[in-house]
Amino acid sequence: MYCIACGKQMPDDARLCPYCAQPVAGVTVRTQPLVRARDGRMIAGVCAGLARHFGWNLTLLRLVWLLMFLLGGAGGLLYIILWIVIPKE
Repeated sequence: MYCIACGKQMPDDARLCPYCAQPVAGVTVRTQPLVRARDGRMIAGVCAGLARHFGWNLTLLRLVWLLMFLLGGAGGLLYIILWIVIPKE
């Protein structure tokens, strides 16, 4: 089996690539707790914390959040709710 991120060969039973630490396709790895991030944050760290927890692309998540905010306002309300609910790092 080969890593889709770095292209190096890895063991068949691996959940993470031993070279670049990217998760194997189809495997969800949650190594970080859900907290608002201190580093890489723009406003309150909600997007950075969600991206780190779920292993999502931070830039793409921010763009989706901005579209939700601009197209209906639900993004802003959800952001404020998560800002209150998710604990600080």
